[in-house]
Amino acid sequence: MEAFKIHKGYSVPLMNDNIDTDQIIPKVFLKRIEKSGFGEFLFDEWRYQPDRSPNPDFPLNFPEYQQATILVTGDNFGCGSSREHAAWALMDYRFKAIIAGGYSDIFYMNALKNGLLPIVLPEDQRKELANLSATDQLTIDLPNQLIITPQGEYTFEIDSTWKNKLVEGLDDIDVTLAHEEAIKAYEAEAFF
Repeated sequence: MEAFKIHKGYSVPLMNDNIDTDQIIPKVFLKRIEKSGFGEFLFDEWRYQPDRSPNPDFPLNFPEYQQATILVTGDNFGCGSSREHAAWALMDYRFKAIIAGGYSDIFYMNALKNGLLPIVLPEDQRKELANLSATDQLTIDLPNQLIITPQGEYTFEIDSTWKNKLVEGLDDIDVTLAHEEAIKAYEAEAFF
């Protein structure tokens, strides 16, 4: 997993509440076995017209948001079914962080396990972020749990274990492999 320490990027607001995983990545696109290739189908029913042309009224299609890597959104993001593909689609599209009022537990864990940073901020702060210009760069400083914008700074909370995993770029396999010698020693004693 790629380490997440400091990310500088632009944001796009999508201030809907209760965006579920089927809206993030519709089930019809879940046939791939790789983690890549889902980005083109992110928010598919909102991003595209029936003829597959871009929907000009959807924020991700606005020219000024084409470089956005941070999604600012509403409450209860990622509710619905437990598909890990939702985190994959967001990351494959290019998002590095999501800033919401809250998340479904399963989506939150899927995001963290895949290196996508889910940040929780109150509504008033998210509205301030949503009103930033598309050219205002945000800095997400994970070690200091800080979002820095031209208009101000915001602090956020994250579990220290997950923070360490993200900052160090460690997934569950990496954490297990850190104990490889102890595992080998145990296996040598237990099975012989």
